[in-house]
Amino acid sequence: MNIDLTGKTALVTGSTQGIGLAIAEALARSGARVAINGRTASRVDEAVAKLGDHDVIGVAADVATEDGTADLLRQLPAVDILVNNLGIFGAVPAREITDEQWRSYFDVNVLAAVRLIRSYLPGMTEKGWGRAIQIASDSAIVIPEEMIHYGVSKTALLAVSRGFAKDAAGTGVTVNSVIAGPTHTAGVEDFVYQLVDKSLPWDEAQREFMRKHRPQSLLQRLIEPEEIANMVAYLASPLASATTGGALRVDGGYVDSILP
Repeated sequence: MNIDLTGKTALVTGSTQGIGLAIAEALARSGARVAINGRTASRVDEAVAKLGDHDVIGVAADVATEDGTADLLRQLPAVDILVNNLGIFGAVPAREITDEQWRSYFDVNVLAAVRLIRSYLPGMTEKGWGRAIQIASDSAIVIPEEMIHYGVSKTALLAVSRGFAKDAAGTGVTVNSVIAGPTHTAGVEDFVYQLVDKSLPWDEAQREFMRKHRPQSLLQRLIEPEEIANMVAYLASPLASATTGGALRVDGGYVDSILP
């Protein structure tokens, strides 16, 4: 398939590393002008330098806050493709999750995406073309006992995507979620070592983590960020014009369900 995003501008939130950076690279490689986003200018500049061979710009702003979102919108008032990748996660025993932690996860993992969809959707619908893609998680469906606050926030993100897809019905704008399975990033390496013996080499630690904590995975390994990015690039393209309101799985078969 020829994925051609020439002439399109894309924003990927939380894209200075990991899945976000892989998505930014995939979109740029397909011809899009891509805005890298992170909270600090230094991290953004580093990420932009890594993708220096492509049409990439940096937009430093904390989109988890209203002021930060307003700052980003001043720098980048319109986009054709919005990828809400920003998210936080961490293991906390269920009965020890505080009200403050619940609010923080909702603000970062849900409300940040809502603000940006709400802000960019009018421009997309006016042009008759646009893409809003949210990076969700298998945890949205299989709520993990070690971080139910994270799982609940990602469940909410699926509902946000479905609802805004209905709002954009018939406009030429599609809104979808990508259900990412356990993925190999620096943050996930830290998370894995919260749950397995810290003295284990990485390859052994990964196998132990998958065996004990993600035994449902049919892939039986962590997913690489580029594998998530491939799905996002497709959904961002004109080739996915009939896919909207969906929750597309790149989970390595982790979720034991035919749908979504």
